[in-house]
Amino acid sequence: MSNSVQMPALGESVTEGTVTRWLKSVGEEIEVDEPLLEVSTDKVDTEIPSPYAGVLEKILADEDDVVEVGGDLAYIGDGSGSDSAASSEEDDSDDEDSSEAAEAPEPAEAEETEAAEESSADSADEPAAEAPASSGSEGEGTEITMPALGESVTEGTVTRWLKEVGEEVEVDEPLLEVSTDKVDTEVPSPVAGIVQAHLAEEDETVEVGEPLARVGSGAPSSSDSGSTDSGSGEAESSSDAEEEPAEEPAEEPAEEEAPAEDEKSEPAEEAPKQETSAPAASKPDEKKPAEKSEGSASAPAAADTVGENAAYVTPLVRRLARDEGVDLSSVTGTGVGGRIRKQDVVAAAANRSSAPAGSAAPAAGGAKEPFKLEITEEAAKLRGTTEKASRIRQTIAKRMSESLEVSAQLTQVVEVDMTRVVKLRKANKEAFQSKHGSKLTYLPFFGKAVVEALKQHPKVNAQYDLESQQISYFDHEHLAIAVDTPRGLLVPVIKDAGDLSIAGLSKSIDDVADRTRNNKIMPDELSGGTFTITNIGSVGALFDTPIINQPQMGILGTGTIVRRPIVVKTEDGEESIAIRDMVYLPLTYNHQLVDGADAGRFLQTIKARLEEGNFEADLEL
Repeated sequence: MSNSVQMPALGESVTEGTVTRWLKSVGEEIEVDEPLLEVSTDKVDTEIPSPYAGVLEKILADEDDVVEVGGDLAYIGDGSGSDSAASSEEDDSDDEDSSEAAEAPEPAEAEETEAAEESSADSADEPAAEAPASSGSEGEGTEITMPALGESVTEGTVTRWLKEVGEEVEVDEPLLEVSTDKVDTEVPSPVAGIVQAHLAEEDETVEVGEPLARVGSGAPSSSDSGSTDSGSGEAESSSDAEEEPAEEPAEEPAEEEAPAEDEKSEPAEEAPKQETSAPAASKPDEKKPAEKSEGSASAPAAADTVGENAAYVTPLVRRLARDEGVDLSSVTGTGVGGRIRKQDVVAAAANRSSAPAGSAAPAAGGAKEPFKLEITEEAAKLRGTTEKASRIRQTIAKRMSESLEVSAQLTQVVEVDMTRVVKLRKANKEAFQSKHGSKLTYLPFFGKAVVEALKQHPKVNAQYDLESQQISYFDHEHLAIAVDTPRGLLVPVIKDAGDLSIAGLSKSIDDVADRTRNNKIMPDELSGGTFTITNIGSVGALFDTPIINQPQMGILGTGTIVRRPIVVKTEDGEESIAIRDMVYLPLTYNHQLVDGADAGRFLQTIKARLEEGNFEADLEL
């Protein structure tokens, strides 16, 4: 038996590492915690120790290869006397190599095909050895249970099975998708084998620790009615592996793609997009149209038309393409073997959205063309349809309604002159990005002014318990940032934001926003905030009346900054009209604890700090 050595997490924001040198060669023995290879990241160079003792059987990543966190690096055998079995498997794999060479030109596909057919060959060559195993614990398989997805999460809803009964699954390969009231995520299989049974159906809610599926080495549990049925089940499994060798590689890149989604952008940069979850898109497997009647009804769905590249598209990339309305059949993959990566879909979406801009220009010197209404493919697919609300949308709807019911909310607005901040940012944004690696946006300036004001006005940074009539004043500032995602509005939390400079806030905002959009945020990072900022200016809004994120006392909206003429006082006390950069800051607060005067003083503190514009030291340049 071989154990997979994977790229470990080498830091909170590190998503990949580069193999710089192998310290062991194939065939060499290695002990537990003995250095196996050297890895370089953008922050550190380090040695990776072996988590297992045994013999290095195979190196899966060459030197200078970039491997995502969780990606496979090597295989180490346990050295438990399985030499004869290993040699038998090698002989089998040699035979399979010659027969499969023409069908599987890609190395990754060939390796997966060999593994699948070795398993089939072993079951066919040794029926006597398999028979007793099927009646023991190995045949019964290992129960996969609902994992703990956060400190306060007690259950999850099965949204989609990524592996069907009878299909093979590798260790850490995504098995199903689960939705909670805080996050949607893929659940990897902790064991390798064949999916014998689904113990929970799609849309079924399962408690943490309850069984989801059974994975074992034998045939699915439905074929328990005798040796004849068992044999036919194994034959069908073997046939599936031979007929569809591309199925395994199609799923494996999900692990490689997921951590790679590391582009950085401002929170709520894009206008909110509704999630499209047409029934056809939930099962993108093009090879089984007879099993899913919905697939034929929704053939034009953008994420499903992937043509010959279907074997190289991961579920995460399919979902992104569906959300962005990108036709995968028109996308050229830049990954290994032509695999379509997340970056390819993002680029295709950007090219499509920018294309109409050039054609929209009116003809020079001629009459204006009649206005032409352009409806996006995503909007067109939704018109006249009915869909089930996602778990996150249900949670948002419930929480927003509850917030208005349990607190006395009203909104107060101030107008702030941001001219000095605008000039400071313009003069330092290039140097800031060069030194800190993140763009200097306005949000960190707002965040810095807010956390400082929270320290001066403890009522706004507090919690009021109606039942006990107790008020708790916090000694920390956990700043929540509203982030627009294709799945809905999520609010990750930056812990101890009051201790951070603008440089620290900028990096933290980029990090949590990026991981939230790419579904990499942890459930515990979506709770515990003491105050929230929502960037309503990202969609051009002047101001809004935000709803409080309970049980907090307030939420601040940041409108779009606009240049307009206002009356200002000159140094000699006279009034004059000048062009200034202005913004509205609406504060929604809970009147159960915070009075209007308290809210006004809080806003005036923020206003004074921003208009003064003295943030040079906080840039850490």
